[in-house]
Amino acid sequence: MTAIALTIAGSDSGGGAGIQADLKTFSALGVYGASVITALTAQNTLGVSGVFDVPASFVTAQIDAVFSDIAVDAVKIGMLSQPEVIRAVREGLDRWRVAQVILDPVMVATSGDLLLVPEAVATLREVLMPRATLITPNLHEAARLTERSPAGDRAEMLVQAEALLKLGAQAVLLKGGHGTGTEAEDLLLAGGQAIWLTAPRHATENTHGTGCTLSAAIAAGLARELDLVRAVRAAKAYLTMAIRGADRLAIGHGHGPVDHFHAWWQS
Repeated sequence: MTAIALTIAGSDSGGGAGIQADLKTFSALGVYGASVITALTAQNTLGVSGVFDVPASFVTAQIDAVFSDIAVDAVKIGMLSQPEVIRAVREGLDRWRVAQVILDPVMVATSGDLLLVPEAVATLREVLMPRATLITPNLHEAARLTERSPAGDRAEMLVQAEALLKLGAQAVLLKGGHGTGTEAEDLLLAGGQAIWLTAPRHATENTHGTGCTLSAAIAAGLARELDLVRAVRAAKAYLTMAIRGADRLAIGHGHGPVDHFHAWWQS
C-alpha cells in the first residue's frame, strides 16, 4: 500500500515553508503528498509581503475533493489564519473521520511576520486543538496558547506542555529550538510519559520552515505506520540533518530553507 499524507496549510512562494516544505518532506520520506491550501503568501527568505486568505468554502471543497477519492493515512495542519477556516478544517476532519492529525499551531514566520490574526488564537485553541493527535508548538506559540511567558527551562516547559494537554490534544511536542544552550531540547508528552529529545544545536541562519518540516515529518512517519513516539524521534533526526545541510544551499538573502533532500543532493 502507498503511504499517503495530506498537508492543510498556507503556500510559501519562496518554497521554504508551508505547503512546499511539507510536500518536500513527504517526498523525502517516501510518502505521497496531497494538499489543501488555506492561504497564499507573497513571501521569500527576507519576509512576508502579503497574505491572501482562501475562502473557507473553498478550503472545504479541497478537503472533500481529496478525501472523496484518496485514502489519506495522516494529516498535518499548518497555517490557518482565519477563524472561519479553522472551523471549516475541524468540520472536514469530523466529516471524513480522520484519525491521525498533527497540528502545528503556526502563528509567526521565521522572519517575525504575523501569520495568524489575533482573534483566531482562541478558535484554534477551542475548536482544533481538541481534535489533534499531536500538537507541535514552539516556545513562543506555547506561551501564547497558555497565556504565559516563553519557557526558559525544563521545568517551565513541562508546566506549559501539561497545560496544553489539558486543552484537549492527545499529545504535545513542545519544541525548544528557539531556546538557548548547546542543545535543542524538545519535550514530548504522550501516553503518560515525558520524553526529552535532544540534538546538538547547529549554528545557522537558514532555519526557514523548520517547524513545518518537523510536523510534516511526523505525519509522514504516522502514514508509514510508525507509532507516535517512533515517528517523533525519526522526524527529529530527519530535521537535524536537514538543518545541518542547510548551509550547503544558496537560497535568497535572508533566512534560507533547510535542506529537505540532504540525503540525495550534493553540495
